[in-house]
Formats: sequence, structure tokens, C-alpha cells
Amino acid sequence: MLKLIVGVKGTGKTKTLISMVNEAVEKTQGSVVCIEKGVKLRYDLKYQVRLINSNEYLIFDAQSLYGFIAGVMSANHDVTDLFVDSTLKICNQDMAAFEKLILELDELTETHKVNIVMTASLPVEEASDLIKKHM
Repeated sequence: MLKLIVGVKGTGKTKTLISMVNEAVEKTQGSVVCIEKGVKLRYDLKYQVRLINSNEYLIFDAQSLYGFIAGVMSANHDVTDLFVDSTLKICNQDMAAFEKLILELDELTETHKVNIVMTASLPVEEASDLIKKHM
């Protein structure tokens, strides 16, 4: 399942994501991974979460992010939940590339039975039908 948390800055997207990540740790028998741009979530997530700073791995566009996520999943088959904070920012605000990423990850979640939740900072009323479908 692919889920998007969308809204403008200050609407609680990251707070919601933190809650979902920590809840996933409690419920899963597998691994929980969280990818973020920077290190702001370090003290908010439970220690069992594999926290990854996208900047450290030079992930600066949608295709790099897709490849990285696919690599994480292929290297660790027990990943049940994967979270990405500030996804649109990681994708350089490139909406076309972001929507292509959504399509690719949607297919990946079906094939590998993993839950992926991503945040994107944009006004809900500007979200395309594809983005709204995953909200």
C-alpha cells in the first residue's frame, strides 16, 4: 500500500508521519525504515527504526530515491514499512518526476507487500488526481 500525506508547511505532516512510524514499530514483526532529508527526526523515532539521511547517500531526485528504496527492499526482505519525509523536496519539487515515482512505488508495494508512506509539502487543492488517489 502506498499512502501520501499532503499539505502545506505547518499542517502536521511530519508529526503524523512520526506517529505512524512509531506505531509501525510496535505492530510489525519485520523492519521499519524511515528516509528523511537531514536529521531532524533522530530524537522523535524509536531506536528500532532504521533512519536514513537521504543527503548522506546523494539522493537528490526522484529516480535516485526510487533506486535507493528498491535497493533497501532488495537488501532486506523483512522490511514491512518504509516511510519518506519531505519526498517532494528530495525530488527537487519536480512534480512530473514525483508522480512517476508514485506510479513506480505503487507497483513495488503490490509486488513486495510493503507499506510505504510519504509526505509531500504542497497545497491539497493543487494535488493531481494521482496524488489524491493515494491520500
